[in-house]
Amino acid sequence: MRGEIIMLETLNAIDSFVWGPPLLVLLVGTGIMLTIRLGLLQVLKLPQALKLIFCAKNDGHGDVNSFKALCTALAATVGTGNIVGVATAIKAGGPGALFWMWLAAFFGMATKYAECLLAVKYRTVDANGNISGGPMYYIQNGLGKQYKPLATMFCVFGIMCAYFGVGTFAQVNSIVEITKISAGIPVLYTGIALTILVAAVTIGGLKSIATVSSKVVPGMAVIYFLTTLGILIAFADQVPAAVALVIESAFTTTAAQGGFLGATVMLAMRSGVARGVFSNESGLGSAPIVAAAAKTNWPAEQGLVSMTGTFIDTIIICTMTGLSLIVTGVWNGELNGAAMTNAAFTSAFPAFGSWLLLVGLVLFAFTTILGWNYYGERCVEYLMGVKAILPYRIGFIILVACGPFLKLEEIWVMSDIVNGLMALPNLIALVALSGVVVAETKAYQQHLKEEAELVPVKLAEETNH
Repeated sequence: MRGEIIMLETLNAIDSFVWGPPLLVLLVGTGIMLTIRLGLLQVLKLPQALKLIFCAKNDGHGDVNSFKALCTALAATVGTGNIVGVATAIKAGGPGALFWMWLAAFFGMATKYAECLLAVKYRTVDANGNISGGPMYYIQNGLGKQYKPLATMFCVFGIMCAYFGVGTFAQVNSIVEITKISAGIPVLYTGIALTILVAAVTIGGLKSIATVSSKVVPGMAVIYFLTTLGILIAFADQVPAAVALVIESAFTTTAAQGGFLGATVMLAMRSGVARGVFSNESGLGSAPIVAAAAKTNWPAEQGLVSMTGTFIDTIIICTMTGLSLIVTGVWNGELNGAAMTNAAFTSAFPAFGSWLLLVGLVLFAFTTILGWNYYGERCVEYLMGVKAILPYRIGFIILVACGPFLKLEEIWVMSDIVNGLMALPNLIALVALSGVVVAETKAYQQHLKEEAELVPVKLAEETNH
């Protein structure tokens, strides 16, 4: 017991150092810088980006279409961060943490656009003929070979994230917890079933993962959105006060009440930004790995499609979860994690709330495991070549089997640490390559303008003929 306390204290100390002011400034600062240089692209081009999700031409070289690439990225991001992560952020930092999630996501949309654009621009093909891309390639090919140690650093932390952070333990632990709470299924049984399912899908590689993700993610996102909307409708009279509390708590110390211990502005900010990044992964460098595999000729086009992932993940889904926790009052109780979100769901839907959360969390977390398996695989391939892919997959499956038996608090702290370490080399590259992002954006927008001008000419020619 004493050893566990010391370990948790040590992890918390490392977490506080990694997620200290320097990383928060670099993370949000990179998003602000890109927002300015791209002329508020995440607002002005959002309608165009949302349209591209379904209308992208998919006429370039790649392994999967733009929609499947987005669904795979969303599979890895829409998971426990949206359900359990929001709960732990509000428990630690108070309702104000949700405001800092919004802010990080707003600027994170510009960051996600930039990193996914660069991933397509600098992608390569591996020895098996599959597309390889992501921060390691735009660091090496964009910044130059002398920056390869930075690319290696990213891949090492990426594998750690997949193996010990967001990719396995946090997701698996949340699945076994909610199935035990809601359905009374023993941890061992859930762990065995989950391990078998993960093994069955991940051995098939990206195309297998993308196929599953494109079928599961859209439907589950809609069902979860409608469920949380139902909670907000049931507690409609509390919604205005909840929004006011979020904004007020972001800038003032939140007083202790119920089971809540109180939170400072800095704690709300750190909890919100860290959990926001855990949820939408903007700046982390993970989404570009799958964005690189999209069938497109224009890097900026996939950048726009990928940018919508942050909007859907945080601005929509995390907001719905956060407001549900606040309007139902469970945020200041004794519960935390999945148990807190479960309490909010059963407050509005006593008969079936637990089952709705159970299905949502299990499917979200399962697809996140699949997405992160692929991210880690590409990092391994960069470091050791295609021969290391199968041993990596076997190691990943073994860790999934171990996940159910680890403690929640230590898991989340460990995930925060490796997330932060993974983000550092990626953010440095984004700042250094921001000029390339601006140039590619201008080229793509000019292409669209010229294409639009040609339409009336073609119509006139067809009429004359």
